[in-house]
Amino acid sequence: MTQSVSVVVIGGGQAGLAAGYHLRRLGIEFVILDAQAAPGGAWQHAWDSLHLFSPATFSSLPGRPMPHQSGEVYPDAQHVVGYLTDYEKRYELPVIRPVQVHSVHPAVAGLRVETDTGTWHAQAVISATGTWWRPFLPAVPGRDVFRGRQLHTVDYRSPQDFSGQRVIVVGGGNSGAQIAADLAEHADLTWATARPPRYLADDIDGRALFDAATARRRALETGGADTGGVAGLGDIVAVPPVRAARDAGLLQAMPMFTRLTEAGPIWPDGSRTPAAAIIWATGFRPTLAHLAPLRLRDRDGRVPTVGTRAIDEPRLHLLGYGDWTGPASATLIGVGRPARDAARDLSALLRSKDC
Repeated sequence: MTQSVSVVVIGGGQAGLAAGYHLRRLGIEFVILDAQAAPGGAWQHAWDSLHLFSPATFSSLPGRPMPHQSGEVYPDAQHVVGYLTDYEKRYELPVIRPVQVHSVHPAVAGLRVETDTGTWHAQAVISATGTWWRPFLPAVPGRDVFRGRQLHTVDYRSPQDFSGQRVIVVGGGNSGAQIAADLAEHADLTWATARPPRYLADDIDGRALFDAATARRRALETGGADTGGVAGLGDIVAVPPVRAARDAGLLQAMPMFTRLTEAGPIWPDGSRTPAAAIIWATGFRPTLAHLAPLRLRDRDGRVPTVGTRAIDEPRLHLLGYGDWTGPASATLIGVGRPARDAARDLSALLRSKDC
């Protein structure tokens, strides 16, 4: 089956929905192809205790404020799933699911999108597949010989799964800190980080992070000094569970181990720690394999962009992968502006004679 449309949006999570909102407002014909069987994007696969860094007021997509969650200052993942589900229905966004996008190819008059349900011919494409589906595992010596259980952030669900076990959590970012805090009173926890944990001030939340990222973008655009953005503030937002575990002395980070054996890690001083499980909270990489036929990626695995537009393929926009596709664009509050800019750029492209 072959179908044609002005714009194909790949991914039905928060970035794809924000793009759809702005495309709809501009009167552009589009579809959203989502690999998931249900609405909610990656949020529906998060661990049980995950909460946002910001109150609902500062965690909204364009046009529709997120409602407050009863009894919670920082909404949990299931509340976000409900919000995204409602958002999709409220704006009648044309999401087709489940559809696996295999590849995007150049075509005579646009781009060809190959999926498991057929082919789409589009004048332009917005890729909004995020990073959750491509977890990163560091090349630690001995990782393949460790006999215990190994999980990434994407696999972790509940501390009850590790009750009474010796668990190593690896990673000094938000996920590592939150999972370590989650496990602290249930497991024999060791938290390993590449450098000492850097906590942001306790009164900083996701809105402040968005403001910091925006200020950095403005400074760079106007030739000012690089403020460092979010990275200049720290690595870990002290959400209430992390703050409580930290203040109780339960989050004592160890320097990263040098290698793994069958039984567990060996530390820089030569000591060993037998472990039942290792949880790698070591981040993600952008999910871009579907764009391989376009041959746009650089040595870092990214597609060079101006804003969200691919430099070498103006019919392609990338949305929601991080600061390189818009300040804080991987967050709910941050994705709205780059989504608006991408939609406006595509509107101008579709009106031009070159498309």
